[in-house]
Amino acid sequence: MNRTPKTLSRLLPALPGLFFCVAGWARQPEPEPLVCSMTGYSADSGIQVANPDTGLLLSWIGSDDQQLRLQLAIQDGEPIVGYLDLSRTGSAWTRVLENSRFEYTVVEGFRRISNQQLAPLRELGVELTQEVVDRYKWDVFWDAPLDLREVTPTGNPPPADGVAGQPGLPRAASEVRRGNLDFQVDRCAVVSDGARVEIRYSEVTLGSFRGDFVVTVYQGTNLMRTTVEAATQLPSVAYKYDVGLTGLDLNSDSRVFWRDTSGQLQSYGLAGPVNEDYAVLQAANRLVVARTSATGAIAAFPPPHTFFWAREVELNVGNNWYRKDDGDSFAIGIRQGEQEVVDRYLANWSLYSAPPGSRQRMAGYFFPTLGAETAAFEGALQFTRGDVYASLPGYQVMGSHYHTNMGRELLDSGSLDTRLRDFEALRAAGINIAGPVDRPRDETQLEEQHWLFEGARRHSDDRFMVLPEMENSNLLGGHWDLLFSHPVYYVDERAPGTPLVTPHPQYGKQYNIGSVEDVMAMVEAENMLIYMPHPRTKGSTGYPDAIADSAHFLADRYRGVGWRWGMGLDLSERRLSDYRVIPLLDEMNNWIADSNRQLKSLLAITETYFKAPGDDIYANGPVTYLPLERLPTGDDYSSIIEVLKRGDYFVTSGEVLIPEHHYSGSGSDALLTAEVSWTFPLDFVEVVSGDGEQVRSVIIPATHLPAFSNNTFQIPFDASGQAWVRFAAWDSAGNGAMTMPVRLSE
Repeated sequence: MNRTPKTLSRLLPALPGLFFCVAGWARQPEPEPLVCSMTGYSADSGIQVANPDTGLLLSWIGSDDQQLRLQLAIQDGEPIVGYLDLSRTGSAWTRVLENSRFEYTVVEGFRRISNQQLAPLRELGVELTQEVVDRYKWDVFWDAPLDLREVTPTGNPPPADGVAGQPGLPRAASEVRRGNLDFQVDRCAVVSDGARVEIRYSEVTLGSFRGDFVVTVYQGTNLMRTTVEAATQLPSVAYKYDVGLTGLDLNSDSRVFWRDTSGQLQSYGLAGPVNEDYAVLQAANRLVVARTSATGAIAAFPPPHTFFWAREVELNVGNNWYRKDDGDSFAIGIRQGEQEVVDRYLANWSLYSAPPGSRQRMAGYFFPTLGAETAAFEGALQFTRGDVYASLPGYQVMGSHYHTNMGRELLDSGSLDTRLRDFEALRAAGINIAGPVDRPRDETQLEEQHWLFEGARRHSDDRFMVLPEMENSNLLGGHWDLLFSHPVYYVDERAPGTPLVTPHPQYGKQYNIGSVEDVMAMVEAENMLIYMPHPRTKGSTGYPDAIADSAHFLADRYRGVGWRWGMGLDLSERRLSDYRVIPLLDEMNNWIADSNRQLKSLLAITETYFKAPGDDIYANGPVTYLPLERLPTGDDYSSIIEVLKRGDYFVTSGEVLIPEHHYSGSGSDALLTAEVSWTFPLDFVEVVSGDGEQVRSVIIPATHLPAFSNNTFQIPFDASGQAWVRFAAWDSAGNGAMTMPVRLSE
């Protein structure tokens, strides 16, 4: 870490290229000459770049017409922020940073497959070769590579998953490696991409990773991104990374700000002793702000979704930090903890997956601004819409597959009228249809179902409703969710001679389920839908591929699979769940392209357990936007089921919205028209289609478009021979939205 005293620069006038040496003070190293390649730069980006020997100088117009100028220099082979100034037209410049450095750390562990994945593969008769293990281990959920305890808990998978835990335990301390970013920069390149400019420094090492360090700025916004783009050649790497900005000037105006998990503003004046380690902050919105002058501040925050691997809970483990480095400087940044904070979930801390040779992108975001800390909070929070899923006229926002055990919790409380705080947290995040997915115990199955249905009704009103769901792990293969159009009671057994439907003295009609045919008969008769919540991983490893030709999977009532990132999060992905779920969506529809069956769809899911206000709901789950004018009332949820059956909706991480889209024309003259809005600068939009065998994608770059904007895209595509089509839009932080596939007419 750099702890060079900075008081001298405040006491003596600074002259370009001249540094003073006074007894007792460390001499500042002079910037080293490094002329960057400009062959990839274009002034059309709107960002001006000068390239003198002393370092790059970038100038651009940012948020609210603020002007920014950023000098990037080289010292000891390391790129540093010589200075970062902001101003408004006609006003003096405010210095926010001076002689500041970028800090990255990495912690690496050994990636293992879990027994939860191996169990269904064994049941399918799959020979567990090294090739098979290496295929599925990257999508592991129950893994905690940094957990070195002698006895590793089995976690919390349901008993039906078979043997829990992992092979090859306990882990060895030698499996864990730590590293800091090491700069040996001998070349750099300035590259324009639409309305952004990247400065790429080569090369750097970070633990076993080797690659480039990239600084990106965007015309029209103050947003700045740093990224280590690097690959490892080791065979089984799981890792986490932290990012910081060091060398922030400690003066009478300096202060660190954050909001605690109740949303209250907290601050620290840095008057205490020097910190030896991170001062970890359980900050709301994954956001910390440093005030560096009377009228200037800078915020640090991670990508809102790709920063988080899948967990069982959304508890805030402390994703931000500050550090007082000496009497003259301090630092702020983002971080991932090294374990879960609740003992019950310690076996689920899976880290990122890094297959050998994959180019991982480890990003951090900074937002400097005029107006001190309040403006920094407001500016940064706009990128995630304040961590609230936006209200969209004519749509309802649905979250699904929440393991709240609603029926059991209410039953244990002794009152149907107990208010569960899980739904307060979901409601506060902008979700107005919440789907708790219960897994009742055999001995109280009907009773827990009753308390689920009745409790859902008591938690629902004209602005928020609970849509009952049920997860199962029998009969159909893998795990499967039931979505109800109204209360339906069933038990998972049917003795010989027992009718499918029998009367129950308290609950009325009762289904007795003992076969696949029984399930499908109930689903059809009661207008229910089926989704596989976590395909190709966990207890559904090997599925739905293994049932692709089955009558029940091909049935229209089996609508599709769940979409959630993080179960095998790989930062070389351009889209959320780019390697596991999105290709599966296209494959499923190619499987049935030649039939008249309804196309399969995605349902946004979360797969997390109990929640409370203060939990990081927004970062850890996508949502489904349903075109529905109003919420259903009472026990009739069929209007939701009908929208899901049609596939007439879109799923999103929250930052990108697709309120309107349609297809016109045919053959080589087909046209997609879509209205899209976004927060982070957009990366690309795409029209994806399939012909029953192959998938075709027309990708349109959108990097020329500014942040916080909207656009109506008209994209010609060739529909000749194509059976289905869908549309998606993805931003520069990896966030995005997708419409569901529709059939193309001949």
